[in-house]
Amino acid sequence: MSATAALAQALDPLRADPANAAVLLDVDGTLAPIVRHADDARLTETTRALLIEIAKRYQLVGCVSGRRATIARQIVAIGSIAYVGNHGGELLAPGATRAEVDPQLQTWTARIGDFVARVYTSEHQKARVRSEDKDTIAAFHWRGAPDEQLAAASVREIAQQAEQEGFTVHWGRKVLEVRPPVAIDKGLGVRRLLAGRTLSSALYAGDDSTDIDAFVGLRSLVAEGQLASAVCVAVSSPEAPAELAEQADLTIHETSGVRGLLEALL
Repeated sequence: MSATAALAQALDPLRADPANAAVLLDVDGTLAPIVRHADDARLTETTRALLIEIAKRYQLVGCVSGRRATIARQIVAIGSIAYVGNHGGELLAPGATRAEVDPQLQTWTARIGDFVARVYTSEHQKARVRSEDKDTIAAFHWRGAPDEQLAAASVREIAQQAEQEGFTVHWGRKVLEVRPPVAIDKGLGVRRLLAGRTLSSALYAGDDSTDIDAFVGLRSLVAEGQLASAVCVAVSSPEAPAELAEQADLTIHETSGVRGLLEALL
């Protein structure tokens, strides 16, 4: 079976009944290309137009991101869809002005801020390590640093200190996240987003290891009988972890493949 035929077959349950289907997508590396500076991430107008059309047809369209939900919405620039931010820690409903934040996560905001103030030094800035304030999570990026190996080494020191102080660390694509020791992941965020809805099928597409949690979340809903079917899509790239494709139902190539996926859903 060709890749095109396999994609069409996988999408049949969603296309057959869009009024009872959900389309869920990661943002960076999936809808928007990975860029040197995270603040520059944007969707192409073609991708955005496709997503608007899908939102008109399907019961639920949501973006599930490691960024804050409000930042994800700024990047996608569509206010009529839902956003799950901070790896499941935030939920921004369609049209809402403020995200709902996990109460347990919120209690750690001050401690995360204090940690960053102590460990992020001028030496990190000289190495071009960029600190990102995500309120309840702190991120340290080194993509595009003059010496990425040196920058990564300095970030590993931050990770070691974070673990010593009881925080949780997570490594992504040239980024370290320091998180509170609270259960959050994209799978939990997906379950929270879909709770209370009558849906028969759902799709999730993502490009990094955190997206595997979303696969697990969707499949748990199928196992519990809350969904009849789920499609888990890996977005491949040179930096994508091998286990992502291993855990997916099918694989597409980078953001160009995502555009093809969106077109197929229509």
